Amino acid sequence: MTQRNNNLIAVASGKGGVGKTWLSVTLAHLLARSGRSVLLFDGDIGLANVDVQLGLTPPRDLTSVLAGRHTLAEAVTPYTEGGFDVIAGRSGSTSLAVMPLPKLEAIVGDLIEVGKKYDFVIVDLGAGIDASVQYLASMVSRCIVVVTDEPTSLTDAYAFIKIAQNSAKPAEISVVVNQAATQKEGETTFNALNKACMNFLNISPPLLGIVRKDNKVKDSIRHQKSLLIRAPHSTAATDAAAISIKLMQKV
Repeated sequence: MTQRNNNLIAVASGKGGVGKTWLSVTLAHLLARSGRSVLLFDGDIGLANVDVQLGLTPPRDLTSVLAGRHTLAEAVTPYTEGGFDVIAGRSGSTSLAVMPLPKLEAIVGDLIEVGKKYDFVIVDLGAGIDASVQYLASMVSRCIVVVTDEPTSLTDAYAFIKIAQNSAKPAEISVVVNQAATQKEGETTFNALNKACMNFLNISPPLLGIVRKDNKVKDSIRHQKSLLIRAPHSTAATDAAAISIKLMQKV
């Protein structure tokens, strides 16, 4: 079993469409802007879109690593505008979900080795609870579960947390409520998830932060730019900055 590293942080969600990749990108940029060295790993290789959101065209990506053409270290691509590095996947390529466990273990082992030179390694997990997502989640020290007020998002986030807790050494789980209409409504969403966790799992994952709904997020994604470049003083950027400060305080 590969030994995990304490600087690995996964960003997860029970379902797609909740802003998981956007939060991964934004946190990586915020941490880098604060002087930390950061690597962003796109762990959702079949539906990868970190490179798309950043307007990157990496010469090498995770697909070429899996094919044996390059090492993981050779697939690191600098995102110079944000001051952090990226290991991109490729949308539409073979999913990690069908990868044999020994190969997945080797990739994670290489990621931990490459990640030793960084202060933070942000792992953007695939949505859902398949075996590859569970394995990647079990190898990080902390896992941020992103949720919105949609009922399916809440139920799927609960399912993810339930399975993650069954790991031999479960990661420290915290919750980010995204796309909240107001701070109060974000708290209501968190309380609904927290109540289910307390009643059925006997745990209470802490609220790491609430990101309010902001049209500047869609604008930045549409223009393939980090929000901190397009709208650094926007509501969502401010909310995400508060989350990044909490992450740094935990180190």
